[in-house]
Amino acid sequence: MGIFGFFLVAGVLAFAGILPGFSSKNDSEETFLGKVVIWGTLPKLSMADLVGEFNQLNKTIVTISYVEKSKGTFDQELIEALAEGKGPDVIFLPQDLILRHRNKLFPIPYTTIPERSFKDTYIEEGELYLGPLGVYGVPLIVDPLVMFWNRDIFSSALVSSPPVYWDEFFSLAKTITKIDAAQNIKQSLVSFGEYDNVANAKGILSMLIMQAGNPIIVEEKGVLRSSLTDVFNQNTPPTDEAFRFYTEFSNPTKTSYSWNRSLPYSRDMFAMGNLALYLGHASEYETLKKKNPHLNFDVTLVPQARDAGRKLTFGNMQSLAILKSSKNNSASIAAIQILSGKETASSISSTLGLPPARRDLLAKKPPESHLSTFFNSAVISKGWLDPSPSETNEIFDGIVRDITSERRNIGVAVGNGNALMTQLLKTFNK
Repeated sequence: MGIFGFFLVAGVLAFAGILPGFSSKNDSEETFLGKVVIWGTLPKLSMADLVGEFNQLNKTIVTISYVEKSKGTFDQELIEALAEGKGPDVIFLPQDLILRHRNKLFPIPYTTIPERSFKDTYIEEGELYLGPLGVYGVPLIVDPLVMFWNRDIFSSALVSSPPVYWDEFFSLAKTITKIDAAQNIKQSLVSFGEYDNVANAKGILSMLIMQAGNPIIVEEKGVLRSSLTDVFNQNTPPTDEAFRFYTEFSNPTKTSYSWNRSLPYSRDMFAMGNLALYLGHASEYETLKKKNPHLNFDVTLVPQARDAGRKLTFGNMQSLAILKSSKNNSASIAAIQILSGKETASSISSTLGLPPARRDLLAKKPPESHLSTFFNSAVISKGWLDPSPSETNEIFDGIVRDITSERRNIGVAVGNGNALMTQLLKTFNK
């Protein structure tokens, strides 16, 4: 009777799953890991259906909730929430905030996401998220700089297609830019040369500098360094050449003169039909269409240097990153792996109208001509580790002002900007 009683109790405990190695559950049944809270600046309305579908398909594994935050207050709200112990588990992390928030992030170990697999899966810009201990963020979407062009202006000037190389801009400026007797610009080729009234000025300059062969920030043995004044085996520092080209179009003594600070904001001037070329992000396509439904425009890749060894544009990237304060890393990792998977990443890309960061998805070009251009631009997108977006914006603005006001020559202006950038990086090198 004693032996019988022992096996009876053991059988009940085993069936209940209390004894180790025994369970009434099917071995293939998933274990629910928990709920993950995600913060980001993407529109909540755009994310609502995605979140609902995600939770329906993965309710036995992990569920998510999304909280939209304003771009202007995101940093401050995150810091305050973390101080109160009420922060999210995961955030959408743009590439220009990697350094700012790196000490708050949990690096996903390379045992979970091998570095080789990461590089094979995501475009090169995604490597900004790789750290010594693991992956700080898993790339999701890219918003590359592209070139919008006014088809009516080009047709009226008897020019059949937009420029492919930067050196074409000089002759086009003579043909397309219209200046009246009082030296007022009535129609402009391109909004280069100033800063405050040029949308995406920092991104455009970043692109020109990187196209010229300078990565802007380099990391050597774990130490970050500004490379703005580096020569990189060239006759002239690449950054100097980039600023020289950019500021040429605001110099009234040059035949390429096309822009000044009294003109409207560049995006508005393009929407009004008075600007032939506008360098903007892919995400601005729908905005431009709404601003002027009758505007006859198209989109193409940004121009390149004629002797460039590789094509390149600047891209804003969004990744999913886990905070150290998350109380459930297993659930957070599971949620990120599902969201960045091929099927879900494709769905997010379609919903937002932006290219995915995955190489395999970018290889399949959509039939819409503008989306195909966005996909091609995403493949060649690059970025840099920005120590402080607002402060580096002021540095770039200062360099342009120094040059256009002739307060400093180009070399001295860039050197001053390099010194300010170096000072900013000291915080991250401690």
